[in-house]
Amino acid sequence: MNSEILTVLLLSLRVAAIATLVVVVPATLLAYALARHDFRGKRVLSALVGLPLVLPPTAVGFLLLRLLAVRGPLGRDVLGFDLEILLTWKAAVLAAAVMSLPLVVRTARVAFEAVDPRLEMMARTLGHSRLATFGRVTLPLAARGLLAATILGFTRALGEFGATVTVAGNIPGRTQTLASAIFGAQQVGDNRRAVLLMVVALAVGFAAILSAELLSTRRVAREASNTRID
Repeated sequence: MNSEILTVLLLSLRVAAIATLVVVVPATLLAYALARHDFRGKRVLSALVGLPLVLPPTAVGFLLLRLLAVRGPLGRDVLGFDLEILLTWKAAVLAAAVMSLPLVVRTARVAFEAVDPRLEMMARTLGHSRLATFGRVTLPLAARGLLAATILGFTRALGEFGATVTVAGNIPGRTQTLASAIFGAQQVGDNRRAVLLMVVALAVGFAAILSAELLSTRRVAREASNTRID
C-alpha cells in the first residue's frame, strides 16, 4: 500500500469515526424515544429522520450546501462569522454523519424494542428512577444491538460519496475519502489505483459488516436461549 492510498484510508477512517461519534449519542436517544414513547408528531419525526435513506445523496449534499452557504441559515451573513466547514474535512464529517444517522436510529430502535418493557417496569417499582432504569437495565440489554448500530453507522459513513463530494469536494490529502478517490481514479483512467482502493474499501467494509452480523447472531441466539429457559 503506497503512501497516497494510506493517506486516503486514514482520512476516511478519521472522517467515519468522528461522524459516528457525533451521531451515536443523539441517535441512541432518538431511537429510545421512538421505541418507548408515543407523542404527537412521532411518525413525522420518524419519517424526517429516515429521509436521507431515500433521498439521493447528492440531494442531501445540496441541502447541506444551501444550509452552509454565505446567505444560508448557517452562513456568514446570518451568523456574522464563517463556520469554515465547506470544502474541509469537517464538511466530510457532516455529510457522513447526516447520511449515517437514519441507519443508526433504525437499528438502535430495533434493539430497544427487543428489550422487554416489563423488566423496565420492575426496575421502576424497585425504586429506580427513569434515568437509572435506562442506564442499568435498558442500555445493558440493548448493548449488542446498539454496538451493531454503531458499526453499521460507521460503515455507512465510510462509504459515503454523493453528499460528501458535494459539500467537501475531492481534494487529495484534505477531503478525498475512499469513495471519492475511487471515483477520481476511474475518471482519469487509473484503473490500477481504482482497483487497489476498491480492495481496501471492500476489506474494511467486510470486516465491519461481519462484526455487526456476529453481534446480531449472538443476540438472537441468546434471546432464543432465554425463551427456552422461560
